[in-house]
Amino acid sequence: MSVEEWRAHARALADQVTHPGSRWHEQIANTPRHLLVPSWWERDGDGGAWMPRHGDIAGAYANRSLVTRIGSLHADHADGGDRPKGLPTSSSTEPSLVLTMYRYGHLTRGLDICDVGTGSGYGAALLARRYGDQHVVSLDVDPYLVSAAARRLARLDLHPTVLTADATAPLPGQYDRIISMMSVPSIPPGWLTALRPGGRLVTTIRGTWMILTATKTADGVHGQIERDWAGFMSARSGPDYPATIPVAWSVLAEREGEKVTTGRYPVLHIADAWELSTMLHLAAPGIEHHYWREDDGRHTALMAHPDGSWARATALDTEPPTVHQSGPRRLWDILDEVRDEWLRHGMAPFLGANVMIREDGAIALRRGTWRAVIPAAPAL
Repeated sequence: MSVEEWRAHARALADQVTHPGSRWHEQIANTPRHLLVPSWWERDGDGGAWMPRHGDIAGAYANRSLVTRIGSLHADHADGGDRPKGLPTSSSTEPSLVLTMYRYGHLTRGLDICDVGTGSGYGAALLARRYGDQHVVSLDVDPYLVSAAARRLARLDLHPTVLTADATAPLPGQYDRIISMMSVPSIPPGWLTALRPGGRLVTTIRGTWMILTATKTADGVHGQIERDWAGFMSARSGPDYPATIPVAWSVLAEREGEKVTTGRYPVLHIADAWELSTMLHLAAPGIEHHYWREDDGRHTALMAHPDGSWARATALDTEPPTVHQSGPRRLWDILDEVRDEWLRHGMAPFLGANVMIREDGAIALRRGTWRAVIPAAPAL
């Protein structure tokens, strides 16, 4: 492909995710994403497996996240017959979302920036082009991702520092900005140590759709939950996520509950209802979701928690559902309480909430009379 051809794709992407007056337009329009993301995974037709894509130039410039790693298998190493199943563990983030996180970072020249989650290196390329190699350090836990990104960046004459590091552990260096392209259960204490006075961090919180921004001051680390939303893959400290016991959704779909009631609210796909799913996570973190709709309009939502609690709600369209629940907690009742709270506030109360980050990384949220605490996470 000629330079003119890929630049036409890059300019179209720049026009889509920003505008000619933006200082990011030039970086997007002149960064060859196809060289940084030559391969990625896409869902196979059955929706359960993944299939590799190689050399799709137009696809590389789509404004979407390109999944580059499933489990421990990188798309660079896949052949045409590979059909892995599992969770994505790395990607090249959707360019418009990359810019969203950078804008919340309040970036400017002369600041030292820590890019958490190197992935393909596309974000590091944009940062290095605009702010200079010497001001950008990019971290990823995966040695192959780091080496591949550094090699491809060097071919573009870009030389930010790219390191293999567990970003949930103490960070190497000191920074004015920490921008995370992965979600964390709470703020890693190492980030607070690595952040210089007056420094700012931007991240998302695992299990939620919250964008958290905070600044380090003499009085502590304070910030807010932005009136926006985003989701990223979860932080990991090894080659894959820790093994979990799969939820037997087919069994829960038929099981009789210890408590059977008629629900007060319609069934919905909870995981896709970003405000409610975030509020539910704050009330009862760790719930997994499953949902399906049948041809006749009957639909079912299932919830399961590692403590053994589960709930199933089934209804025809918006009719009141039949709800089955069992275990130490009544998960659908908790969801109903969350929906009550959402209606009382007239909005998701976490949006715009004030944030105070404690030394151990716990997050205290406050908006008016509403309060929530995200506890410090144990070391991964």
